Amino acid sequence: MTATPLLLGVDFSSAPSRRKPITVARGRREGATLHLGRIDALPTLGAFERLLAEPGPWFGAFDFPFGLPRAFVQAHALGADTDAVIAALRARCPDRMALRALVDAWSRVRPAGQRLVHRATDTAHPARSTSPLQTRYVPVGFMYYEGLARLVAADATLPGLRVGDPQRVAVEGYPRRVAFELIGRRPYKNRDDQAHRAARSDLLDALASWRGGAGFGLRMAPPLRDAIVADAGGDLLDAVLCLMQAAWAERQPGQGVPRGVDPIEGWIVGS
Repeated sequence: MTATPLLLGVDFSSAPSRRKPITVARGRREGATLHLGRIDALPTLGAFERLLAEPGPWFGAFDFPFGLPRAFVQAHALGADTDAVIAALRARCPDRMALRALVDAWSRVRPAGQRLVHRATDTAHPARSTSPLQTRYVPVGFMYYEGLARLVAADATLPGLRVGDPQRVAVEGYPRRVAFELIGRRPYKNRDDQAHRAARSDLLDALASWRGGAGFGLRMAPPLRDAIVADAGGDLLDAVLCLMQAAWAERQPGQGVPRGVDPIEGWIVGS
């Protein structure tokens, strides 16, 4: 990218609605400061597709898996690269419930403890991420199914995984990794009590002065900060944490791609 890109942090939902939208933090980095401009709520997957179609340059971190565990992919002969795997999976599974059935059938015949296997990148950090085969509770598998297919259809570039439009670049983020670095394992979302609000506030304070870790600090208007602290679900804050990951990866050599990245499994920023 030759121009300074718009930076995006995306907290994704596989079934967005007005009550639980896809949340998009938008910002730009100027020197040692990352300016948070606004946070958008996308209530439909169609709105998400329109976001991906926006002309670049933009660079975004998206909170959903960009790959599946290699053992699962090989067992079902889904292909050898990102585009082939998602295309084969959606051809075999015309909807999300068909994906769940495929995962369940495979998992049932595997030994206990090896059913919902992880990717290497999921366990490469103390803040472990959920297996992309999980389709219940936090339905990460559905997020892969709906999210990655749309990134590929939009022809976004996924560093280390696929080459598309060089002006629209997407990496896999995971906001808990940033939160862990700054406040450890303190819970910060899904409750609106004093402790959780304090954790959200402390996270924002830490992001503002995180020049030593990320190389820049976060700035925003006070009303936006108040809204993030008040958001009990933590979706606004998760989008901001992904924005920080996008800003970090965008300035790294090779856009942060780790050595030896598995083109089937993908990688999370900071792996």
